Amino acid sequence: MSRFMDLDQNGKIQAYYIWIDGSGQNIRGKTKTIDRPVTSVDELPEWNFDGSSTNQSTGANSDVYIKPVSIFKDPFRRGDNILVMCECYAPDGTPHPTNKRDACNKLMKQYADQKPWFGIEQEYTLFDYTGKHPLGWPANGFPGPQGPYYCGVGADRVQGRKIVEAHYRACMYAGVKIAGSNAEVMPSQWEYQVGPCEGIEMGDHLWVSRYILSRVAEEFDVVVSFDPKPIPGDWNGAGCHTNISTLAMRQAGGMEHIVAAIKKMSDKHEEHIAEYDPTSGTDNARRLTGKHETASIHEFSYGVANRGASIRIPRQCEKDGYGYFEDRRPASNCDPYAVTSRIVKSICQ
Repeated sequence: MSRFMDLDQNGKIQAYYIWIDGSGQNIRGKTKTIDRPVTSVDELPEWNFDGSSTNQSTGANSDVYIKPVSIFKDPFRRGDNILVMCECYAPDGTPHPTNKRDACNKLMKQYADQKPWFGIEQEYTLFDYTGKHPLGWPANGFPGPQGPYYCGVGADRVQGRKIVEAHYRACMYAGVKIAGSNAEVMPSQWEYQVGPCEGIEMGDHLWVSRYILSRVAEEFDVVVSFDPKPIPGDWNGAGCHTNISTLAMRQAGGMEHIVAAIKKMSDKHEEHIAEYDPTSGTDNARRLTGKHETASIHEFSYGVANRGASIRIPRQCEKDGYGYFEDRRPASNCDPYAVTSRIVKSICQ
């Protein structure tokens, strides 16, 4: 491929349009030629796709429209080529039922004066090309018990570091606000962090980071799983811990606002759980058991530095008297538009 990728594009660019399919958790995409380089999403045309092949329409009325909403540099094609995050719309111009971004964007604009910031910790698990066997696990049996793998170093403790490093650099190139990464508790499981992002930006950046991760893994014949409990038994699940603050929380005396927000969220526990995975809580029920650094899905709790609680207040924030808090309930396959919308509904209204 490399001998073709440096061919001249005759002034035109390739724009890779990305959207979320009918599953609410998988990404689709296709390429469109644009006659010249662009600097604004407003310069890009709307497009469409066959929704009957993505579980978003019937064959008799298959067209679903995609509207560009944000652009990123393309780390695979490079040059002036771009990645384009899109929203889905029905033929009558209304937001498609699978489009969580439209409502999220309206909420973020409504409460923009409170300046909600988010930082999401995206966990994931690497599998071999079959998508069935965790990368590097014994062909018959299991690796040693959890303990040495978290932030581990060495071929006997981590698998897939080349993918992790390539993804990190690709996100930086693209303009995704990636903030860090580390090996996780279960072998072949990793985490990266995106943020801080304000308002709607959080969802855009996380979805594009997921696309980049899966696309990088393609190069290594590896499958990325965002399943919140990919391996049953005594193994950690995968979450999408969401860190939240408003301007009032980040200022002196902010702890009062943090505790008040947590109280509001406790009153809406069931509503939050319903939005924290694409199956209205069914996926998360396998993960939120009260074990493996989780709280029970059936109970709400919070505490300082407590990773077994629904919500954790960092020790440093308690010491400072202001800062942010972490909602540990969202699943690794959550829609960040749905998660951030639900949080803003609870704490900003």
